[in-house]
Order: sequence, then structure tokens, then C-alpha cells
Amino acid sequence: MLRAGLLLGLFAVAGTGIVAMTETFTQEQITANERAALQQAITAVLPTTAYNNSILEDTLRITAPDLLGTKEPLLAYRARQDDRPVAVILTAVAPEGYNGAIKLLVGIRYDGSLTGVRIVSHTETPGLGDKIEEEKSSWILNFSGRSLGNPPIAQWRVKRDGGVFDQFTGATITPRTIVKTVRNTLRYFKNHRDRLFAQKEKHLNGTPPR
Repeated sequence: MLRAGLLLGLFAVAGTGIVAMTETFTQEQITANERAALQQAITAVLPTTAYNNSILEDTLRITAPDLLGTKEPLLAYRARQDDRPVAVILTAVAPEGYNGAIKLLVGIRYDGSLTGVRIVSHTETPGLGDKIEEEKSSWILNFSGRSLGNPPIAQWRVKRDGGVFDQFTGATITPRTIVKTVRNTLRYFKNHRDRLFAQKEKHLNGTPPR
């Protein structure tokens, strides 16, 4: 009886140890995979040849619900070449998607022009709203090189609303909210550029700089 109890105890200890080890190694792998996916997403917006700092480490937390679409703090990734500011990759949320919020990465050069825009996550309708994905259509690539002056701010709309950006047949809501969010992200950058690249800033809220 005593021997059986000891064996059961040993099995329990061994089982607990195996589960703990598996969880530890799995979590490390999950973290590594998430970091690789994030680097890949950033590279789609800004090639690694454009900067030589560790962009995943050179970050800033931002809170700007009026222009970036959420009350939650968002991360900005800062690209530098020999400590000179090159571009910033801002995360933003389009809260008015057809099926809910759409999360974006918006790359902006120091001069205020867009390096690119990519969709991080969404729940838009397959076959209609999901054309915002690069894999489904080239629509999202049309933002590259744009700025607040290109087109003029009044034309930062879809064509149905008098702007210059195409909308999708049967799915105007999705491109409309993406165009609005990219425009607002550019406005945020314009108001905060110097503070975004400041080395000592750890958190930046939506208050315009003095």
C-alpha cells in the first residue's frame, strides 16, 4: 500500500514537472513567433534597409483616442539611421468598420509622407470588406507616398464622398473608415513629430505640444 502511494506521488511530481517544462518552452516559442510576425508586419510598411536601430526596442506608448481610434495605449515604433529620425510606425484603430474595429500599422517618414499602410486585424465581410488586405487586393498600397497635402485634406475621402480614394463595390463603409483613420494618423504625426522622436519620451498623450 505504501509502495503504491509512493509510486503515485512520483508520477504526480513527474507529470507536474513535464507540464511546467512544456509550458515554459511553448511560451518562449509563442513569444518568439509573435515577435517575428510583428517584425514582418513592420517590414511590410518600412524595409529594414531604411534604418539601423532596433525598431522593436525603440518604442513609445501613445494615448490619443480622438485621432488614433482607441482609449487604449498604442505602441509607436521609431526607425532611426545612425540616431537620425527616419520614420515612425504608428498603430491605429479604425473603430467604424462594418463588422467592428480594424487595427492598422501606418508608416510615416520624418517628412510626413506615408511609407505604407497595412491591416493587422479585422472582422470585415469575406469577399467584400476584406479587400483591405494586401493578399486580397492592391487597394491598401495606394496610400504609399501620400501625405496631408497629397491629396489636399478635403479630398482625403473615398470617391463617393468627393475624395480621390476608390471604394469597393458593395462595401463603402470599410474603405471609408480606413481612409479617415489614415488621415487622422497623419494629423496626429504632424502635431507630435518632434516629441515622437524624442529619445527620453516614454509616454505621449494626445495633448498637442507646447
